[in-house]
This record gives sequence, structure tokens and C-alpha cells, in this order.
Amino acid sequence: MNLLLTGSTGFVGRNLLLHALKDPKFSAIILPVRNKTKLLQQLEEEGIERLPEHLHLCLGDEHSCSLEKVPSPDIAIHCAGLTFSRHRADYFKTNVKGSLTLLNALPENCRLLVLSSQSAAGPTPALVRARTREHREEPHSWYGESKLAMEKNLFQHAGGRLLILRPPMILGPRDSATVPLFQMARGFLRMKPGFQIKHYSWIAVDDLCRAILITAKSDWQKLPHHNYFVASNETITDLSLIQTTADVVGARGITLRLPHVMIQWVSLIADKIPSLHKPLQSLGRDRVKEILPQRWVADGSEFQRDFDWKPQKSLLKTLEETARWLKVKR
Repeated sequence: MNLLLTGSTGFVGRNLLLHALKDPKFSAIILPVRNKTKLLQQLEEEGIERLPEHLHLCLGDEHSCSLEKVPSPDIAIHCAGLTFSRHRADYFKTNVKGSLTLLNALPENCRLLVLSSQSAAGPTPALVRARTREHREEPHSWYGESKLAMEKNLFQHAGGRLLILRPPMILGPRDSATVPLFQMARGFLRMKPGFQIKHYSWIAVDDLCRAILITAKSDWQKLPHHNYFVASNETITDLSLIQTTADVVGARGITLRLPHVMIQWVSLIADKIPSLHKPLQSLGRDRVKEILPQRWVADGSEFQRDFDWKPQKSLLKTLEETARWLKVKR
């Protein structure tokens, strides 16, 4: 089977590439990349100094993707996307138009597995335990709106050869976005948005990669549904995430609960000062909208049943692996 993988230098895509390289099912792996140097550097960091013979690189981005000089893919796994931006149009340009560009470049018989997000559906509706596919989709951010628009556009053009996975919060090694979490956990005063405890679904990146590859090698076209939430069975809270991270680094401190309005003020300040755009990107004026709801819990049982997959990683184990990758010392 020939696999095409986008986003191979990003968080999930980088982890997924390492899993796919160990899988004998894939006789060829095609990587559309914008920055070949970055990819080679990341592979070297993983101990891969020479490109494997079955790894094929081609230049591509959200505007163009030429597959003329590489093996024809049987399946494409689309992990690339824009996660943080200060402008709504940027999300739609990359997440919607870029995905359609990829679809148009693929052979007509190539299946497409797309990594979306729970953000496309929105937080858990009031008075229910977990969000399911039957609930009305209500994205709270531009990012979520762009992911939902991506899904709808791809289904319109790709039909049954498309399958969408919607993971919740993803944690694990090779995610530089967790640096602020570890920095906060090591401090004596830790900030938690909101006075009430918030509940979240989550998934370890290794578990997600296993789920993606199991799906890729299955015959999903026979299934009645082609979109799934995929998540750990373990629901966590914002307090447990902060405390477990602190335990991993051996830190002791106090968690301070801040009113939402204060978080929104920080977001406005971060949006106005260019030097704060990158370090506080998760508190940008768009993504801060997703911090306010009390419950982001999704039901992943359908995926587990239909694909015979079960999560394996605990939150503690996942954060310990993340700390080792970040080289955070106790």
C-alpha cells in the first residue's frame, strides 16, 4: 500500500510518520513538504540519518501539490492544517482551500483519511455527558468553523472514499505547544481559567497514531458513518491536567482560579503586542473562545467498536514521555 502523509513536520504528522516507517504494510510513503531541511533535521533527531528507500519527498503546500514524480498513493492521510492564527481568513485558506487542493491532486481511486478536530463540533451540549455525532455542531472559534467547513466541502467532493477523525485535546512528545503548560506547572502560582472545574476528553498522540493507521488499513467504505470522535476513555479536568504535569516535574505550588474576564483581557493584550503572538498563541482572541466552555467531552465508543481499537496510554504516562522529549528535569 502506498501512503501519502501531509503535515509530517507537525506534531501529529511527525509522530505518525515514525509509526508508519515501522509498518511493513506501507511499501511507499510520500511526503508533500514545504521545508525539506526541517524534515531532514527532525528525522536526524529521531536517529534516522539517511532517507529510507521507500520514503519519497515532493514539494507542496496549501496552494499546490504535484504528485507526478512520486508513486501513486492508494491512501492519503491529511494531518496538515493551521491551528493558530490571528485572522479568520487564514484558517479557511489553509484548512478548507488547502484540503481541497490536496483532494484535487489525488488519484480518483485514492482514499482520503482526514484529521479534523472536536473543535469542528464544539463543546459538549448542556445537560448531556458527552457529545456524539447526533448533536448539533456548534463550533466556538474560527478554527472550529474552518474545520467544519473543511469536512463539509470534502464530503461534498470526495464522497465515500473520505473518512474524518475528530480527536479532542492531543498530548504527547514532539508537541512544543505544551512548553507553557510545563513552565506554569513548575511555578509556585499556576493559573486556571474560570472558577468552576472544566472537564475534557483527550488522547495520547501514540494512541491517536495507532487509531489512524488502523483506520487507514481498514475497509471503511462499507461502514454507515464516515466521521468519528476518537478519544481516550479517561476524562480529565483542567485541575488534574495541571496537577499531573506538576507531579511529573516534581513541583509544588498553588493553582489560582482566575475569572474568565481576566483571561479575555490577557487575550486582548496578547493580540495587540506582536512579541506575544507566538508565546501566547493559545490565548489568542480566537482560541481563547474555546477556553470558556465548562465541558469538552466527546463519546469515542463508536470508533472503538467499529475499528476494534482501544486507548492504552494514561495521562501520567503521556506527560512523563512529553517531559522526557522536552528534556524537562525534576
